[in-house]
Amino acid sequence: MRAKAPKGRRELNKEDKLRRIKQAARKLFVANGFDDASTRQIATRAGVALGTLFLYAANKRDLLFLAVNDELEDVALRATAVVRREATFLENLLTAFRLLYEFFGHEPSLSRLTLREMMFYDAGHQARRFMETRDRMISLCIDIVRIAQEKGEIGTAHDARKVGAVIFAIFQIEIRRWLTLRRVVVKEGIARLRQSFEIVATGLAPGPSALRLRDQPP
Repeated sequence: MRAKAPKGRRELNKEDKLRRIKQAARKLFVANGFDDASTRQIATRAGVALGTLFLYAANKRDLLFLAVNDELEDVALRATAVVRREATFLENLLTAFRLLYEFFGHEPSLSRLTLREMMFYDAGHQARRFMETRDRMISLCIDIVRIAQEKGEIGTAHDARKVGAVIFAIFQIEIRRWLTLRRVVVKEGIARLRQSFEIVATGLAPGPSALRLRDQPP
């Protein structure tokens, strides 16, 4: 195998600028919030011209996701790698999503901004990267559902794609609720997530007492 050619000065300089921009963006978004942090402030802190900044991100929201996309992509890839066919449905879901809870819990302030801004994020290079990562996690949920269905662990009445999308939606709700807490603890967040997934896994079929209540006249 041919050895990689050493990087040239231009490429190294570009990587250094990108690193400085990402670091400056993270610090200023956490310190000032998304609304009050400006692209000019970030460019100044990174030591680059404002025009240079926009070579790496189309706008301020794109810049926020530039700061987190690399790590988020890595977490999604690692989540895919931890799924095991011999594990239970809940074990696979919780093992994979624990990695995201650990990621978002590392810098809660930045995570709150990220999850808030993603609701309206659909343009720019970093947006496409972020949506690809999101789609990868939805696909992972679908794969976990299919494994459980093939093993007979959960029913097959519903399409795995729809069940996987519902599971990911539950994760999105739960992690937002978790991040609203003043003190975020991964173990506690995962415990709440487990409860929600257990409701999905067991279903909402009424028991005998519920049937009796339903049959009573109004």
